[in-house]
Amino acid sequence: MSQHPSLRVGGKIRQKRNVLKRFERLDALKAEGRWKEGDKVLGLPKTKPNI
Repeated sequence: MSQHPSLRVGGKIRQKRNVLKRFERLDALKAEGRWKEGDKVLGLPKTKPNI
């Protein structure tokens, strides 16, 4: 059987995600200067996704 067109994932079109992974949040916090090496990794402050 073939896959219905509405179920296919667009390769080049990607929506903005509303949840970041931990390493992405760390990168964003480092860029803002709100996190430095050696700080705790659990309980990070919220960040807005820029992806």
